[in-house]
Amino acid sequence: MAEPRRPRVIRTRPGTAAPAGTKAEPDAVEPGAVPAGEPAGAVLATSSKVSVVPVGDPGPAVPKAKEAKAPKEAKSKEPKESKAPRWKLPAGKKAGVPESGAAKNSPDVGAQVLAFPMPEFKRRRRTVLLAAAGVAAVLAIVMAVALFSPALAVKTVVFEGNKLVAPETLNKALAPVMGKPLPQVTGAQVSSLLEPVIQVKGARIEARPPSTLVVHLVERVPVALLKNGGEYLLVDPDGVQLGSTADPASVALPLIDGGKAAIGQDTFVAMTAVLANLPQAILAQLANATAKSPDAVELKLEDGRSVIWGNASDMELKAQVLQALLNAPPPTPEPGKPVPVPAQVFDVSAPRHPVTR
Repeated sequence: MAEPRRPRVIRTRPGTAAPAGTKAEPDAVEPGAVPAGEPAGAVLATSSKVSVVPVGDPGPAVPKAKEAKAPKEAKSKEPKESKAPRWKLPAGKKAGVPESGAAKNSPDVGAQVLAFPMPEFKRRRRTVLLAAAGVAAVLAIVMAVALFSPALAVKTVVFEGNKLVAPETLNKALAPVMGKPLPQVTGAQVSSLLEPVIQVKGARIEARPPSTLVVHLVERVPVALLKNGGEYLLVDPDGVQLGSTADPASVALPLIDGGKAAIGQDTFVAMTAVLANLPQAILAQLANATAKSPDAVELKLEDGRSVIWGNASDMELKAQVLQALLNAPPPTPEPGKPVPVPAQVFDVSAPRHPVTR
């Protein structure tokens, strides 16, 4: 519906008139013009669309036209307010209230930063990292307590495998480890402390909490008596002197002649290697051992029989063959023939083809 047109108001001034012979049109009356024959100050007639009000007279109030109402359809097409999720604000803060002077002048007063939930894989990874860090911290604490706690100090040392060395000698050698925490005692340290004890070839340690240290010993085994002038030295396969005696009959070991000068020579090494691999049953029957070269080792039994051993190859097989020959029954004499003489020489230098004579 079109807005009604407002009337034009023409104000007149006294003492003015329109030119003679001119008829004022309702819509073309000039301001201040008075038709002829009309007194000055009179209000000229106008059309219904124009109202004339004298100067100084405020005139009647002109009502304002009512604003056209918007169609209902336009209202229905207005965008509705979006229903955004409402987030909780921190305690003590109000929505739309700026926190600083700069925020008051901002057009986005009341805008909040939204915190989105952490992805699942990141949460799992963080959990794993925190768990690993916790375990590492616990292990570090346990290790620190174990390394320095006096509750794990060594109070008892137990030796296993010692036959030649007295326990008193071993305890004296390992006195520096007494009172030391078990985790701080190492095998290298124990081996270094036992080095002066020549009978000990090697050692392995075992910790038995709270305060016991077990030492497994590997002793050097004497394999021969080395005649050196008027004394007899007990030596192992490496030539290490483990003791001495003046009576060779008191020690059941084969005798090697040559003195200390023989230690380290090829013939000495070959003889001691053979003696170290012989079974105890055969070793107990040996009287002495000789060698013209490393490939010609000979053994002499206490009953006078001899063994040609050869070199240090096939040690286990030669020992088995020799033991079988020594334990074999004597040959049975045939009727009408002389009794066969028992074998006095056993040649096992070729163990797959032994020879006796």
